[in-house]
Amino acid sequence: MTTMAEETAVRENGATGSTGATGVQGREAQAPGAPAREPEGARESESRASRESDIRRHELAAFLRHRREHLTPEQVGLPRGRRRRTPGLRREEVAHLSAVGVTWYTWLEQARDIQVSVQVLDALARTLMLDQNERAHLFQLAGAVDPTPASRCPTITPALLQTLEQLEPLPACIQNSRYDILAYNRTYGRLLCDLDEVPAEDRNCMVLITTNEQWRSSIVLLDESIRLMAAKFRASMAGHLADPAWKMLLKRLRGESEQFREVWERHEVVGSRSKTKFFDNRYVGRLTLVHTDLWLGPGEGPRMVTYAPADEESRERLEKLHAVAVERG
Repeated sequence: MTTMAEETAVRENGATGSTGATGVQGREAQAPGAPAREPEGARESESRASRESDIRRHELAAFLRHRREHLTPEQVGLPRGRRRRTPGLRREEVAHLSAVGVTWYTWLEQARDIQVSVQVLDALARTLMLDQNERAHLFQLAGAVDPTPASRCPTITPALLQTLEQLEPLPACIQNSRYDILAYNRTYGRLLCDLDEVPAEDRNCMVLITTNEQWRSSIVLLDESIRLMAAKFRASMAGHLADPAWKMLLKRLRGESEQFREVWERHEVVGSRSKTKFFDNRYVGRLTLVHTDLWLGPGEGPRMVTYAPADEESRERLEKLHAVAVERG
């Protein structure tokens, strides 16, 4: 006969799911020290994610092969040679032009499960001469975010573009805190260089002031401008230290400009401020302009940069520059 105390113990053990001899109720027995069993739903989710990743890798591999096979050596500045049998470019040629290892690139075309950085994707996009849509497709297949200003920016609305146009003849553009030029009016497009001729991925003020000779020759106080821009760039980068786009830009600047490397090592930091700037424009001569940042949202994100004439002579010359910009389209 079972005592009342024993009945109570059995009921309590069953209610709490005890694994004792009298309390195995509603739970499967498990050996001591065995790993917990993963829920069925989690295993299905993981399996589905694995299948999707596998599909993406194979799509990426096929896309790269197709683009490689449809580029001629002449298009990328390589000699064809007499013994070429491979249609388009060879794998080792793409790897060399993109500054990646041949084995690594071969694995990429074989859909191996390897990690691809945004820097490598950017290099491959340049080597394979991808247009904007193809570039976006490449980054999407790789599961990465394209960090270049060539990507569409939701900040640039039709109303903002109309505002830029209405500001003419004043030069104006929209930049982000990384100095990417996201949009600009016609006067700004002729202020420091013929900006329409600059590839979209190179329309960055830090890149232009350190590598573009036409842009550099238009700035009267070049050394001071580079120092101040580097200091503002460092201040802004403090909030983006892990951002691939910022790291890629910094690596490019340090690699392409000795002058930037020198000022960067000073660790100077300054904030944004209005400033009078002097330009030697190739079309109208010396311009004295007041630089002003108009922030488009909270924090130091996208901003509209405007240049107002500091004197009557500069105002007249801006009108002439605008006329040149309109005439040249």
